[in-house]
Amino acid sequence: MAQKNTYFQNEIIYTKIDIHQFKRIIRYILPFKKVFMLVFVLMLFAAIVSMVPPVLLRRIINETVYSKDTKELLVIIIGMVILSGIEIAITYVQQIMMGKLGHGIIADIRKDVFYRLQELSFDYFDSKPNGKIVVRVTEYVNNLANFFTNTVVQLLIYVVKIVTVIFFMLAISPRLTLIVICTVVPMMAIILFLRSIVKKMFSRLRAYNSNRTAFAVESIMGEKIIKNSNRGDVNRRILMHVHKICADQWRHIYEINQLNTPITEIFWNLGTLAMFAVALVAVLKGDMSMNAGTVVAFTSYMSIFSGPITQIAQIIQQLAQITSDLEHVFDTIDSPVEIKDKPGAETLEGVKGTVDLNDITFAYDKGVNILEHVNLHVKPGETIALVGPTGAGKTTIINMLTRFYDVQEGSVCIDGKDVRDVTLESLRNQVGVLMQDPFIFKGNVLENIRYGKLDATDEECIEAAKKIHADLCIDKLPGGYMHELDERGAGLSAGEKQMISFARIVLKNPAVIILDEATSSIDTATEMLIKDALDIITKDRTTFIVAHRLSTIRNADRILYIADKGIAEEGSHEELMAKKGLYYKLSTASS
Repeated sequence: MAQKNTYFQNEIIYTKIDIHQFKRIIRYILPFKKVFMLVFVLMLFAAIVSMVPPVLLRRIINETVYSKDTKELLVIIIGMVILSGIEIAITYVQQIMMGKLGHGIIADIRKDVFYRLQELSFDYFDSKPNGKIVVRVTEYVNNLANFFTNTVVQLLIYVVKIVTVIFFMLAISPRLTLIVICTVVPMMAIILFLRSIVKKMFSRLRAYNSNRTAFAVESIMGEKIIKNSNRGDVNRRILMHVHKICADQWRHIYEINQLNTPITEIFWNLGTLAMFAVALVAVLKGDMSMNAGTVVAFTSYMSIFSGPITQIAQIIQQLAQITSDLEHVFDTIDSPVEIKDKPGAETLEGVKGTVDLNDITFAYDKGVNILEHVNLHVKPGETIALVGPTGAGKTTIINMLTRFYDVQEGSVCIDGKDVRDVTLESLRNQVGVLMQDPFIFKGNVLENIRYGKLDATDEECIEAAKKIHADLCIDKLPGGYMHELDERGAGLSAGEKQMISFARIVLKNPAVIILDEATSSIDTATEMLIKDALDIITKDRTTFIVAHRLSTIRNADRILYIADKGIAEEGSHEELMAKKGLYYKLSTASS
């Protein structure tokens, strides 16, 4: 059976312009209000300057040509050139200033998004695909950057020009002003109608593009599995299907957008003919105010009037998109930080290592408990091993210790202090976690070892690596400890990455150590290298070990078999083997 393409299962949401989202931007603009006001004044001045040339042109046609005053003609032409230069210079300055203002606004938004992502709990990341988060904090923010550095400038210029040109037209001829308005308003009604159609189509396109990006990110992250599973051809077909739908949608949008030009030209020609007709009738009736210069000036003003309105219609379409982008970005910024320091939280210091799980109950999804009424009391320096079937709650228990998640009922205490009552920084300084999938950051080996203790010296980092014999792997790298590592440790073996991340924990020197499947990716030879180091590291330290390899936990003080939402069996290796229960079956099955 062909695999179902699930990348277009998401609901398409047609966004409307949400003024509330733009109101929130005011908070980001306020620090730049002086610059903003100066830019606005410059825009107003530039708009007034741009209205003067048609007036001068009117004078040339109506008076200067007939008087044959070449001196006046030269002065007017020079004046028009100077005005044009002034307008260009002012526009350039205001665009530079607005660009800086826009980048300042976006820099603050980027900072708020990134800071919030650093604070959000694991639940936020578990509930959203990585690709969606990447799109939200890159593509959407980039769209906002373009809008606030370019489009906002144009929108303000257009609005100022429209208001200014109306005043100038009314001052010259109310009748011709009425013709211009009667020409432009129906034109805009039709264009806005087309824009409303495009807006809905664009909402669908954005959802398609987002899903295409999410699929691409997932494919990149899962490259090894894709190749190993011979999924290349299948994924190519999915991507082409995804891309075709995106391309078809974009083509439809493009075709509708191309109607703007003929519609504008039709109404432009009708308006021009109407002005000529009114002027001709007026002249025939002896009204010399409707002269050639006035008609020519109004033709220029109609261009100045209709051009910005047409562009504003296009910007209105973008506003719906920007509203959606703002909504998604603010959704991230507004996401509640569930795991945070409570007011008056104390610092966890001088930890001896007593750990108590007091009648805890936990569920990732409401109503579906993973753990129920679990009690566990660990003495300082005790080594506790957690085994059991996948999904039984082994990792969940250690997530409680580090406050990656909070219990729904009961409490988790270290040295008698509820972990919710101490600061997260001090808690995580005292509890070190070595994950099953080690993450290596871009940078050299020393920087990766020093990641959790920035004030550590090079010598301390090297010593930490030697304690677990990681130096045997590191010395083989071309640059040794200064060897530059690529993102996610590309080029390193799973064992090498694990050894570097293990050295990171050794350097951190926490009071409580958690090894979450820490040796599952390490070959037998490498595992033997760190066995002695583990004995030294865990000596006199409270240690929790989650492992499928039972050979790594035989010497644990207590082994907990986690099943049926709690601790199904508990005891030493010998005690549990003697019971011939769940642990016995697991041990004999794996031997």
